[in-house]
Amino acid sequence: MDGHRRRHNQRHNRFRHLLPAISAISGTILLLYFLLSFLAPSPDHLHHFQHHTSLHDNIINDAIEAPTVSSVFNVPTSSKMISDRNLWSTSMSEFYYGCSNASSQFPKAQSVTRTSRYLLIATSGGLNQQRTGITDAVVAARILNATLVVPKLDKKSFWKDASTFSEIFDVDWFISNLSKDVKIIRELPHKGGKKWSPYSTRVPRKCDERCYHIRVLPLFSKRRAVQLSKFDYRLANKLEIDLQKLRCRVNYHALKFTDPIIKMGQKLVKRMRNMGKHYVALHLRFEPDMLAFSGCYYGGGEKEIKELNKIRKRWKNLNVSDPDKERRQGRCPLTPEEVGLMLRALGYGKDINIYVASGEVYGGDETLNPLRELFPNIYSKETIATEQELKPFSSFSSRMAALDFIVCDESDVFVTNNNGNMAKILAGRRRYFGHKPTIRPNAKKLSRVFMDRKNMTWEAFSSQVRVHQIGFMGEPNESRPGRGEFHENPTSCICEKTNHKSNLPRKIGNKISEADETVNDESDDNREWYNPDESEDEDEDGLVSNLQYRLNDTNVDDLSTGENELEDLLSD
Repeated sequence: MDGHRRRHNQRHNRFRHLLPAISAISGTILLLYFLLSFLAPSPDHLHHFQHHTSLHDNIINDAIEAPTVSSVFNVPTSSKMISDRNLWSTSMSEFYYGCSNASSQFPKAQSVTRTSRYLLIATSGGLNQQRTGITDAVVAARILNATLVVPKLDKKSFWKDASTFSEIFDVDWFISNLSKDVKIIRELPHKGGKKWSPYSTRVPRKCDERCYHIRVLPLFSKRRAVQLSKFDYRLANKLEIDLQKLRCRVNYHALKFTDPIIKMGQKLVKRMRNMGKHYVALHLRFEPDMLAFSGCYYGGGEKEIKELNKIRKRWKNLNVSDPDKERRQGRCPLTPEEVGLMLRALGYGKDINIYVASGEVYGGDETLNPLRELFPNIYSKETIATEQELKPFSSFSSRMAALDFIVCDESDVFVTNNNGNMAKILAGRRRYFGHKPTIRPNAKKLSRVFMDRKNMTWEAFSSQVRVHQIGFMGEPNESRPGRGEFHENPTSCICEKTNHKSNLPRKIGNKISEADETVNDESDDNREWYNPDESEDEDEDGLVSNLQYRLNDTNVDDLSTGENELEDLLSD
């Protein structure tokens, strides 16, 4: 019996001594398991339009299929809109209003215009890029105390539209509406039966008042007429406040489309309204050229890589870096499906009506189908108007763009998938006329949420989307509404009612109150709260916020023909 007990004790002691070794080995195995699980690629890494791979991967093995896993991410099928915010208006918008009238210290045009100075402008790009040029041209003429000749529209850019100013904008209204600010004439006067030959030059981008006085004013002593070519973004974002207000008077009041464009545009708006009380307008910008420029990957496999690489070869100086990095930096446009998921996460139900303003969508119906599954009621001008109705406009890209502009401007909610000129102009216009919701995806922050969505519940996904979209919804009190472009955020022209009962306005962001003045005599004592020159530290505005980011040649004025076309394409 004692021998049996001794043998049992010996075995027990040996087992007890082995316990630490067994525990160490087990812990090591467990640690390796978790490490391998963390480093392993996501099971649906190659899923179309969900995860992104590098464009530098030369071979994609289509035969490899990701293992099937059950996902906790399920988009609600209910069409009921659930949100903790008003989906169709911005908070406190009723306390803000557009205020762009000249102050009493701003002299009338008749008293400052020099009879011997004529300024001509040649705009550049598509409709909305030209609109910024026209707006700034009026201010440039005022700075120079010159008579402005009705600007010439670009007919040679990528858009190839031969329309004249008077075929898109109401030229009589333009001239008369601004008569107190700047003298405007239709054509350059004749001298001895012949037209004057203007001195042609170009000013730098973001040229301020001093810049115009130094670079352009002396030229009038040589010639009575000076023409500024490729006039886009040739005026600084920050100017004296009365000049900023003049910018707003031009853009929001004097630039009016012709009657045929307005009538057709309003017809489209009415048809969208007849389908429901509200509608969302989406500027999708998912064209092949846009995607090629972005340098991003959208899940289309080897076919997509070959197609987009072929387009990229048209631009020799185009830098294409790691697509995953581009995605993380917010320089990739959202896919139509991602736009739809963002809207659903923000609380918009699947039964809302969406108007899509877009050119050719890369991938066609296959790309749009995921968006249609989320929002079945999708329309465009081609689907709500007949071919006969669109015939007077369909051969002119700028007139077609003007129709989209009107429908997007009148929408209850405007969603932009890039930060081109149409997005900026509409964002500023919607702020000026009541801060109607304008959703600009925070692509930089949303990229990780989209990539990780299969690993989270819908509730967690929608919560993160809402948090990241704070400051990107067109609210009056947003601290970073864009990169400081005045056309996108015209702070000098937006006032806040400090007490709506007594109607005492003040400038947004500062505490300087104004006396209640008539609309024709506004104070110019206020200063801008937002310094546009201090807002370029972070790129959260999407792929077209900085064209030069991808071009080796840092001087945009010296770009080749192909690269100039690229600039024109991406700007609108």
